[in-house]
Amino acid sequence: MVHSVGSQVRVRFAPSPTGEPHVGNLRTALFNWLFARRHGGQFILRVEDTDRERYVSGAIEAILDSLRWLGLDWDEGPGVEGPHGPYLQSQRLEVYQRVAQELIDKGYAYLCHCSRERLEEIRREQQRRRLPPAGYDRHCRDLSPQERQECIAQGIVPVVRFKMPLSGEASVDDLIRGGVTWQNELLDDFVLLKSDGYPTYHLANVVDDHLMEISHVMRAEEWLSSTPRHLHLYQALGYEPPLFAHLPMILGPDRSKLSKRHGATSILEYRTEGFLPEAMVNFMALLGWSLDDKTDIMSRDVLIEHFSIERIGKAGAIFDKEKLSWMNGIYIRQLSLDTLAEKVMPFLERDLTGEMASVDKEYLKRVVPLVQERLKTLADSAEVTAYFFQDELSYDPHLLVQKDMDVDSTLNALRRALDVLDNLADFDARSLEEALRSTSSELGLSGRQFFGVLRVATTGRVAAPPLFETMEVLGRVRCVSRIKAAVVRLEKEQKGTRREPGI
Repeated sequence: MVHSVGSQVRVRFAPSPTGEPHVGNLRTALFNWLFARRHGGQFILRVEDTDRERYVSGAIEAILDSLRWLGLDWDEGPGVEGPHGPYLQSQRLEVYQRVAQELIDKGYAYLCHCSRERLEEIRREQQRRRLPPAGYDRHCRDLSPQERQECIAQGIVPVVRFKMPLSGEASVDDLIRGGVTWQNELLDDFVLLKSDGYPTYHLANVVDDHLMEISHVMRAEEWLSSTPRHLHLYQALGYEPPLFAHLPMILGPDRSKLSKRHGATSILEYRTEGFLPEAMVNFMALLGWSLDDKTDIMSRDVLIEHFSIERIGKAGAIFDKEKLSWMNGIYIRQLSLDTLAEKVMPFLERDLTGEMASVDKEYLKRVVPLVQERLKTLADSAEVTAYFFQDELSYDPHLLVQKDMDVDSTLNALRRALDVLDNLADFDARSLEEALRSTSSELGLSGRQFFGVLRVATTGRVAAPPLFETMEVLGRVRCVSRIKAAVVRLEKEQKGTRREPGI
């Protein structure tokens, strides 16, 4: 759907730097970005940093970092100057102050001299009388010139409030929710300009959306209740409002509001946890939008080609981190081995400790094919591959003894394997399989038993990638050394067991 007045689609993502951006913030950015790219329009990044009490140092950098990680490039905004800048609202204060004065001069706004104490008393009185919060009581709306002079003499720095109509209604034809109507009498005279000279969200976003020629405002559902205020502002200023689309809430699997226990952490935490940006984009696109009832995995190009507001639902979207992990695993399996090795490297260097911390890239390229199918996140790589890099393994020696075997038969199997490996001409998977399968038969052991013993001895795990390919990558020296260590472990265990009756 294109703006009714012009063919140019211009949308914006306007985050507040009050902390690191979360999934909900970036879902909004993604939908706007996809819509702009679908229609050949512009995606504008505007930082709404006028709430100085909640401003968090470093938050703007985190917002930019998150967008770059996800590949959501902006056509205008910080670092990409355009004709409508500056794009930080704190650098546009003169614009908002001028517009606020214009509204006062035209009779659409007024100075409010009420102290914080008086406003707090109004709230307490409403609570005492068990009345629904009615907002400001319009005390300063119709003060006489003499009363205003008396207020000024008290030294209270005023705020600017908008004069809401006392009757009638405001309506919007939301592109997702359809027609929504509000009664004007139920809306209070809201603040436009604070006493510190900074605008509220209501004034700043209306002014900037107009000046930046925004055609569509796609934002979170929580802002729907603010829309009537914005519509009255547009009318008072003589601006044509954009088209509105209020996106569905994101809910946890239990359908409650998304919280940290559901995985609602900073989007950058997902990067730290080893999620791929391609998977995050795919996953977030499905939080309220769908192509059909069966397609889950979609490339960025497919999302751009098919994205439309018409396919955004009204109902809350379910955030399921298990589904995200599943989807991330699919994207990992689609990576080339070289690319996966490159992406895994920093996680291994971060998470492997001590003697494991040094990772050889060429060696890693041989390890990666064995574990690619087992990874759900890049951060899984350290746990999944640790035994490829350790000098010594740590495990319970009892794991060596397989079902229907005892310590003696296990020791015999390990010693026989050492003989085979020492004399094997080629230490590759095919040669290992042929020799060890033959040895298994000679010992009267099933493959499950013999290979289970060798798997624990060489990896310290009861479950690992295919044994012979794993042993080939580990190499003869390391495999022989580990099997010898397993023999020593079991011999100690055997001696301890034999001493037990005399204790």
